[in-house]
Amino acid sequence: MKKILLSVTLCLSLFTTTQAQHADRSKFVKDSLDLYVSRALTNWRIPGAAVCIVKDGKVVLMKGYGIKELGLPNLVDINTLFMIGSNTKAFTATALAMLQANGKLSLDDKVTKYIPEFKLDNKLAGEQAIVRDLLCHRLGLQTFQGDFTFYNTNLTREEVITKLGQIKAPYPFRTKWGYTNSAFVTAGQIIPKVTGKPWEVYLKETIFAPLGMGNTLALTADMPKALNRTVPHTLNDGRLTAIPYCQIDGLAPAGAISSSVNDMSKWVLALLNNGKVGNRQVIPEAAIQATRQPQDIVGNFHHLNGENSFELYGLGWFIQDYSGHRLVMHDGGVNGYVSSVTLSPQDNLGIIILTNTDQNLFYEALRWDILDAYFGQGFRNYSDVYLADFKVKAANDLALDKRIRDTILLSPKPVLPPTSYIGKYTNSLYGSMTVTQGENNDLEMRFEHHPKMFAKLQPLGGNRYYVTFSDPTLGKAVFPFTVQNGKVTGVRVKVADFVERNAYDFKKE
Repeated sequence: MKKILLSVTLCLSLFTTTQAQHADRSKFVKDSLDLYVSRALTNWRIPGAAVCIVKDGKVVLMKGYGIKELGLPNLVDINTLFMIGSNTKAFTATALAMLQANGKLSLDDKVTKYIPEFKLDNKLAGEQAIVRDLLCHRLGLQTFQGDFTFYNTNLTREEVITKLGQIKAPYPFRTKWGYTNSAFVTAGQIIPKVTGKPWEVYLKETIFAPLGMGNTLALTADMPKALNRTVPHTLNDGRLTAIPYCQIDGLAPAGAISSSVNDMSKWVLALLNNGKVGNRQVIPEAAIQATRQPQDIVGNFHHLNGENSFELYGLGWFIQDYSGHRLVMHDGGVNGYVSSVTLSPQDNLGIIILTNTDQNLFYEALRWDILDAYFGQGFRNYSDVYLADFKVKAANDLALDKRIRDTILLSPKPVLPPTSYIGKYTNSLYGSMTVTQGENNDLEMRFEHHPKMFAKLQPLGGNRYYVTFSDPTLGKAVFPFTVQNGKVTGVRVKVADFVERNAYDFKKE
């Protein structure tokens, strides 16, 4: 899920060491990977990780690294659970493709055939949308649009689908790719319409159990109850800290699964073996192939080896060409976790990387260094290159935050008394939000669909307030209030891009 879609833009010139470019990488996995990962966990400040590589139907490497929770000695092992975020999407897409392969539905059926109440803001688009459109992000929405309303909230899947129909798409239907978590929720809700079983039950019975994924959980509500589990972490004011598990079962088909590298290896081995486990055909080969057919152009992708390729999207998978190899891959991110799953079907190669902090790009860097080792590419040490860029951005963010806090220390006065900002505000998509008097004369925001979260507001002068969310995943921001004729009429709310890139305008009642 958040989520994930994480990327990094780096210049090839950041790493030009000739010796490294020509290093012999043939023994990287066997001789160097442990040291590489252990060093990266320290440098990136990652508490724990798990890595698995499968090749030619066998597990080449499967190992846990680090600890489950900061400050505690419990070590990660191959059965330790991590939230996998948007790597859930491949399971949802595969489940629907299996139903197609078994003659239960067609991916080209209209969504309204199964969910008659389904609508989009573009009426004709809602009537014409097919199941395939939901699984390849081509409804016309911007990436992550609406996710502040949906992510880690108390909305049910049915309520998410209803609110999806209220989002104003900025692009015409099927003309532009935009990563849409709520569309995958809608797709997942087709499964009970066809099978009579909830999404989570159907996945357990038709994928998890037959593949032997006995520890895998479909719902986030079950993660805190698991015995062998990691704890999510993030950076808050530059300090690594444990955070609560997100509760996103209202978005479950888009990103709720938790799994281990041992269980995920069984998923990847089956996908690379055309759906077979031994002599058993667990997943129809046609279903696997359906998910790998390109549906959309996402954009261009620049690799550190100088190659440029198109990035495409299938059904629950990104597709790229790299060094003459076709890659089928996806990343996942939710509060405190980022992960990646990568397949190179022509090489019968699969890579799984799980981490328990959302503030790292190591999960992505390691993928490329492993691929380079297998593809005979020179060593580029993606981890160090990505880390250098990450540190620059983090330093800039901390410097900006310090400047804002220094302004607060000057006690700038708002244009109007604090009581003028107190009251109820509404947004047509989100719903309601209230501003109340908090501690130390600061204001507080509380949101209808985020009952466990609040935001503290501190004046920056004029009608601007510095906002700190109790959930650090939502970030920090400056909210401008609008004032007309001496009265507060509204406020613009913006959360971290990790959750949603669009702002919300709330009107004061």
